[in-house]
Amino acid sequence: MSTRLSIGDFSRMTFLSVKTLRHYHEVGLLAPAEIDAHSGYRYYRPDQVGSAQLIRRLRDLDLPVPQVREVLAAPDATTRDAVIAQHLDRMTRQLEQTQATVESLRRLLFSGGPELEVSVVEEPDVWALVARAVVGGDEAPAWWVQTFTELHAALRSARVKRTGPDGTLFPTEFFTEGAAELTCFVPVPEGTPGSERIAGDRLATTVYDGPFGDLDTAYGVVGTTVTERAIASDGPIRERYLPRGDEDDLLDHRTVVCWPVTAAD
Repeated sequence: MSTRLSIGDFSRMTFLSVKTLRHYHEVGLLAPAEIDAHSGYRYYRPDQVGSAQLIRRLRDLDLPVPQVREVLAAPDATTRDAVIAQHLDRMTRQLEQTQATVESLRRLLFSGGPELEVSVVEEPDVWALVARAVVGGDEAPAWWVQTFTELHAALRSARVKRTGPDGTLFPTEFFTEGAAELTCFVPVPEGTPGSERIAGDRLATTVYDGPFGDLDTAYGVVGTTVTERAIASDGPIRERYLPRGDEDDLLDHRTVVCWPVTAAD
């Protein structure tokens, strides 16, 4: 007769509580080897200890239950390792984001925010290659990079030189509702095939040069200024991007935050 382990003994061997073992049974992650028909007691085999210990480590890494099932059911080591590697990559990105947020919070707490100058400018109409899409806040950064990559490629393909810095229009709904139609544009000479006019506006602007995670502090500075001066106006906020070097290096730029203001100051 094969050795069987009570759920209590199995719990001690695996550092998984009885409650957790019952839950793993219910979700189909780790079934007991035997369930007594009369008492309902669960029993396990010694050779299940290794699987239970693996499950505990994977769950400690926050691997979702469906992915844990994939690992356990993997037909070979390559398939198993691919599932784990994808999750580790996600964890690495989350860790990087957490570290960036921590540094941003330190700057906010100990430096009191950036000291930025705000000026009012009249921005003229421009002709531009344009791309639009309804985008949510979480997906906006990836969409932004992909969209400008495609616009820059179209610019090179047409052998057209830009006439000003790239820009994006952010309707109020993007901030208040969490999603809206964003407009990315690359200024080009008037008459360029496929181009359209982007209307100018009177704008309060400041130039932000720092980590993306702190960009909201620049918005705060401009918004406070226009509110205190009672010159805020309706219309989309726009960002313009001043490249530090290579114009196609999308992440190496200073951001001009532009807030629409009234005609009278």
